[in-house]
Amino acid sequence: MNTEFFEKGWAVFAPEAATLEWAQDALTDAIHALKNPAYSQWYQCENTWFVGLDVLNNDALGCISGSAQLSGAAVDFITQTCGGWPALHRGQLSGVFPGYPRPRAGETEAGFRYRARRDAAHVDGVLGVGTPKRRFVQEPHAFILGLPLTRADPGAAPLVVWEGSHEIMKDAFRIAFAQTQTTDMPRTDVTEVYQAARREVFETCPRVVVHAPPGAAIVVHRLALHGVAPWSDGATADPEGRLIAYFRPPIAGGVRAWIDMP
Repeated sequence: MNTEFFEKGWAVFAPEAATLEWAQDALTDAIHALKNPAYSQWYQCENTWFVGLDVLNNDALGCISGSAQLSGAAVDFITQTCGGWPALHRGQLSGVFPGYPRPRAGETEAGFRYRARRDAAHVDGVLGVGTPKRRFVQEPHAFILGLPLTRADPGAAPLVVWEGSHEIMKDAFRIAFAQTQTTDMPRTDVTEVYQAARREVFETCPRVVVHAPPGAAIVVHRLALHGVAPWSDGATADPEGRLIAYFRPPIAGGVRAWIDMP
């Protein structure tokens, strides 16, 4: 698995009883979050996308409402290969519904075209700041762990990953930060480097649909270019929509480790 993961930049771990039990507990919590008026701001793209940052009520071990802590083969893999298993932040609930994508409030026509045609492809932690947006690495993550909570067809707005893109991104950012002091990295504009690397990825890396049922776990390399595909005509999901819980804890060592670690 190690070799395959670091070649592809993603992996799916088969369903396990413990992970399925966790997903069932998380689904109950997720349904409450979807209905909570305090989280109404997370509905975007004309209510076809629930962004859901920090809405799950898990503790640092991943426990939700007395459930067992998050465990399984994916957790073991991350612990061994991604710098250890950290204390967890409150999980993101990514919910997508039929009709996605629709324009997001404030989104330009070019931005919507990119969402629809390129799946809003991005590297997590590279943030757009200002108008026009400039890009900075301000939230370097250790890994991306996705835990499906509902059953959905492969065409129901799946996660997509550009296979091997993490290596292109790593090389690009190493060059961009070659002469940069560690303390200055979060303030260094990487807009052109990032855009050029992204174009190379689109031209050279296969776009792969990553689909999994509840009880499975998805691990994506922190530097992999990824996004959410449109909801295909005829695709179906459970009544709650296509729901995935995500954990993306910060990496120990900041931007330098984000670039240098395997």
